[in-house]
Amino acid sequence: MPYRFIPLVTDQYYHIYNRGVAFQPTFENKRDYERFLLCLDYYHHNKVPLRLSKLLQLPKEDRESILKNIKEHGETIVEIIAYCLMPNHFHLLIKQVSDNGISTLLRLVTNSYARYYNTKYERVGPVFQGVFKAVHVQTDEQFIHLSRYIHLNPLVSFIVKEENFLSYPWSSLKNYLNGTKALVNTEPILDNFSSPKKYLKFILDQVEYGKELERIKHLTLE
Repeated sequence: MPYRFIPLVTDQYYHIYNRGVAFQPTFENKRDYERFLLCLDYYHHNKVPLRLSKLLQLPKEDRESILKNIKEHGETIVEIIAYCLMPNHFHLLIKQVSDNGISTLLRLVTNSYARYYNTKYERVGPVFQGVFKAVHVQTDEQFIHLSRYIHLNPLVSFIVKEENFLSYPWSSLKNYLNGTKALVNTEPILDNFSSPKKYLKFILDQVEYGKELERIKHLTLE
């Protein structure tokens, strides 16, 4: 059975990531990305009343009532600071706010998404590769630079061109630039910058360096 050597400690930040089994795609189209984000949004709350798949089968009025109650009165098990979904993997920057919160979140999200994905594409088995990976964030500098690394992923991996980077829909960068609070808490990062524009400049300063690292990584794998 896979074992995690890094402890996940409450009130600490972690970089969480995982990829598709055998490097296979995990998100095929817009609805897949949306479903994974819905899983994240739903299951980062504590003690949700029913499985997401069951919730989505309810009449719209009942479904919206349950979601409203969860968001207004429910507690969360993690605080999501940043995320990026890529065609065959994901990155999360997360603070654990209750014991076992990260493990609980990832178990519920990946199981729920796998049920959705396997039903849709008529397949069986896990979608993601084994136990998720976790890196403990130990310094403020690491914390800030990690958010940049996560947000730069689509660009330095050549998933999008530079002119389309800011409109990439499957990362939390848009929340940082337009001020929306849906799913993520941007304050711990943006508190280090005088404005969102300064944060964007901080990100873009490392584009060419990030692309070069990505090229080197691909060369070593060939």
